[in-house]
Amino acid sequence: MGVQCVSNNNVAELMRCIKSQVEGLIPGLQSKDLAAMSLGLGHNLARYKLKFSPDKVDTMVVQAISLLDDIDKELNNYTMRTREWYGWHFPELGKILTDNTAYIRTVLKMGTREKAAASDFSEILSEELEEKVKEGAEVSMGTEISEEDIANIKCLCEQVLELTEYREQLYTYLKNRMVAIAPNVTILVGELVGARLIAHAGSLINLAKHPASTIQILGAEKALFRALKTRHATPKYGLLYHATLVSQTSTKNKGKMSRMLAAKAALACRYDALGEETTTDMGIENRSKLASRISMLEEGHSFRISGRGKSLAKFSKYQGVQEVQQYHAAADTTLPSSSKRKFDDDFEEEPAKMIKVEDETQEAAQDSTGTEKKKKKKKKIKQEEDEEASAEQQVEVKEEPEASAMDVDQSEKKKKKKKKKKEAENAE
Repeated sequence: MGVQCVSNNNVAELMRCIKSQVEGLIPGLQSKDLAAMSLGLGHNLARYKLKFSPDKVDTMVVQAISLLDDIDKELNNYTMRTREWYGWHFPELGKILTDNTAYIRTVLKMGTREKAAASDFSEILSEELEEKVKEGAEVSMGTEISEEDIANIKCLCEQVLELTEYREQLYTYLKNRMVAIAPNVTILVGELVGARLIAHAGSLINLAKHPASTIQILGAEKALFRALKTRHATPKYGLLYHATLVSQTSTKNKGKMSRMLAAKAALACRYDALGEETTTDMGIENRSKLASRISMLEEGHSFRISGRGKSLAKFSKYQGVQEVQQYHAAADTTLPSSSKRKFDDDFEEEPAKMIKVEDETQEAAQDSTGTEKKKKKKKKIKQEEDEEASAEQQVEVKEEPEASAMDVDQSEKKKKKKKKKKEAENAE
């Protein structure tokens, strides 16, 4: 049309003036109508920017997951009440059937235990369990109950079955709603965990505003504040503990896995809440990366090495073969021995050998009274032997006179005693 558009500060000021004076410029326009028009225009612009659609109402997810938790609690209470109530009549049935649904259907089918033999449980139980139920009914130690009691128990069983069917229907609805609202979050953490995260945060937008560190411990606020108060270790995971990727990891790697999953879940939440496209490529790619990371952690490998190589040292294992070495006594001293020391050693050892030879020769000479001559010895050895022999002779010489003097004294005393005895005898 040949019209040029101009956009600057002057045009913006002109539009503000027109907007402020629009009631006077347009006759019959009221302020209420103008406010409604402005509100509708603002909503349309926001819906266009955020790609808002009725299918992405996260309030329905919050209500559905809350109702699902309530139904689980009620089902547990009703089932335990049924087992306790019917256990007075047939207590053996509770030990035979551990599945709650099979127990409820069996009670509805059988009624009293007397009808167990004529009842057909092929649609509910296997052949082995059916035989055990019939055998247990014949030897049961339970009390007798009336038909009115059985009627009330059957009504309770019917309510349990209805709640079970409704729970399955509600779970299917929740699964479809989560796939429509947050497909990438659903792929990463699952339907139930994703719905609980959204319910805990309030909405998907609020969850997208949280950082990864908050998403990691979301649901463990009490444990977090208790740890901060007592100055203990803070929790490593909250609602993410029930995710499939975290539960299939070993105990030592659950903290690492929850941290990585929280980081990817934070990106997926922002992509689902504010992204223009609704593809699931991001979630599938991140899940495959996390799965490969799990396998690396379980095998003991690490992607990154710290500055000092500590992370690599944790996973390395020493498997070297140790060589057996023998101890060499000759390697104790490395200094060469002098010839003087050798002479001294020989000098000390020789006399001992010669003494032994002398002892042997002396013994042989005494036994055989031989006339063999002794060998010549060294001068020093002869001198030492001569000195020892002379010293012994001197000692013997000194000891002999002392011994002879003592003998003389004793003999004189004996003679005196004999003389005294003779004199005494003569006097008598």
